[in-house]
Amino acid sequence: MSLQAERGYTFWKVGSLLALGIIVSALVGLPSLSSGQQNANTASGATLRITGEVGHPLVLHATDLLSLRRQTVGVSDEKGVRARYEGVPIADLLRRADVPLGKQLRGSRLTLYVVVAASDGYHAVFALPEFDPDFTDRVILLADRRDGHALSASEGPFRIVVPGEKRHARWVREVVDLDIQQAR
Repeated sequence: MSLQAERGYTFWKVGSLLALGIIVSALVGLPSLSSGQQNANTASGATLRITGEVGHPLVLHATDLLSLRRQTVGVSDEKGVRARYEGVPIADLLRRADVPLGKQLRGSRLTLYVVVAASDGYHAVFALPEFDPDFTDRVILLADRRDGHALSASEGPFRIVVPGEKRHARWVREVVDLDIQQAR
């Protein structure tokens, strides 16, 4: 075989293997984006439901949250590492769902609570006044960013961040639902 024919065969072989690799990747669904792009895309399709004892049940998408008032808090995470979380105050989301806050939160409405549900089945409970600025100066966030980047897949796309809590058991990751209920 001539040198030129040998090179042509080698290029054909390498090209065929490359094409085969691309086809297999497409069939198996291997990601072609960097992990940062994947996190951004996953977060952009994420949804949060606000249900239960609400005036207007809501389904919010990650893009909806970008248009709302945002806040950043500096906290120490569960490993003691300082981090800056950015997101939307939960109180603002509850107002959009017409949940009673402020002067409306009195009497029997003080028995309302919020069950935060994660995609993995984890749940945590908050009394509704814990979110209300008329009751507390602490701002509890539905965070979608940490240190300027979209939350990692293990943390997001949404996470509850509760500044000042010593244990982070209620810092729910992968939040999908805020269900407002009334204690009986």
